[in-house]
Amino acid sequence: MSIPRNPPPAALAWSVWGLGAGLFLLGFFHRVAPAVLHRELSVDFGLNATSLGSLSALYFYSYVAMQIPTGLIADRVGPRRLLIGGIIISTLGAILFALAPSLFWAGLGRFLIGGSVAVGFVCTLKLATHWLPTEKFSLAAGLLLVAGMMGAVFAGVPLHLASDAVGWRVVTLVVSAIGLFLALVVWFIVRDDPTEKGFAPYVEQDRSTSRRASELQNLKSVFAYRNTWFLALAPGGIVGSVLAFSGLWGMPFLTDVYQLPAKIAAMLCSGIMLSWAFSGPLFGLFSEKLKNRRILYLSGALLALGCWSVVILIPELPLGVLVVSLLGAGFFSGGMILGFTQAKESVPISLSGTVSGVVNMGVMCGPMILQPLIGWLLDRLWQGGFDASGLRTYGYESYRLGFSLMLIWLIISVISISLSKETHGRQFSERYDTGLNKLN
Repeated sequence: MSIPRNPPPAALAWSVWGLGAGLFLLGFFHRVAPAVLHRELSVDFGLNATSLGSLSALYFYSYVAMQIPTGLIADRVGPRRLLIGGIIISTLGAILFALAPSLFWAGLGRFLIGGSVAVGFVCTLKLATHWLPTEKFSLAAGLLLVAGMMGAVFAGVPLHLASDAVGWRVVTLVVSAIGLFLALVVWFIVRDDPTEKGFAPYVEQDRSTSRRASELQNLKSVFAYRNTWFLALAPGGIVGSVLAFSGLWGMPFLTDVYQLPAKIAAMLCSGIMLSWAFSGPLFGLFSEKLKNRRILYLSGALLALGCWSVVILIPELPLGVLVVSLLGAGFFSGGMILGFTQAKESVPISLSGTVSGVVNMGVMCGPMILQPLIGWLLDRLWQGGFDASGLRTYGYESYRLGFSLMLIWLIISVISISLSKETHGRQFSERYDTGLNKLN
């Protein structure tokens, strides 16, 4: 049997990555859609702030619950089958959400969507590990964030316009059809490793350890490394702040407090997502050039904390300052993508899927906790205001107290990144381990 000598063509390798990124794009569309549809959902299902936050957060509950299983299964059986299954189940969840006659069925649909699209990020990073050169991993992770943000952009002004034209239920059904088409393409093109298409792999898997070890042993092994703990805790505050604001509470804040039209508020929330997205590859490129993860990650988190502090703590900002601060908060949050590279480099390559799942679980804990908790606080602080359509409105002080939860978690994020160990762009190797990476 001949041994393949040539690596996969770049076009094929990036196509495999792109199809995995397609599920992440769809997942992000569903993730932030409630922000634009908050009025429609509130009217259709009779929601207040608490119940709207809970409906949105059901996506994150199942998403978080699936992260560690996704990483373990990706390391065990490969990402291709997980991607296909995730796309199909997310499509069924979207159909259920679109046709839901009551809040229960809408919540069940959101729950199914979150749990199934949860495989997209980890599986795509796993594919990138096998299909792309090592030095391209940070770029691939950053571009994956761009793909997700494109989904968020489609869930902004385009969703608002389409919902006004044909209704949010029809739009959701159209997105479901796109998901089915994506599953078919993944089936024909994506493979777990280049060797399955006759090309040389970029990673030589040590199957003597990874295949013999059980899932529980792999999980224990990942948590034996100190960076796993810090890098799983850190991104929750960074991503949680972006998604709690742009993914749900930003639009009502901008319309209630700053009296912005709904379309302008949607554009600004999409702008935060876009600035977050396009900063990810920039952080990745600088990180590869400097061979540094921790300092860039920490700098981004500190600057994001500063921008959010301006928005949340200072009342009646001039519109220009408000816009710059929000876009800055999104941009500097893009450094969180380096946490995945730093985590991957902190453990043996055979555990890359597992550690990515653990870190991504930390990412999604932020919005999962912050979105409903902010809604609960808003309802507790509500002073009896209604808008013209009969929906509750909230004052600046209520939003400031609710959004202060974001600042608290961001401070925790900064401390966690500060305590993590720099990898200097070198992949962990058991042969050269000095023991400094492990918990003693």
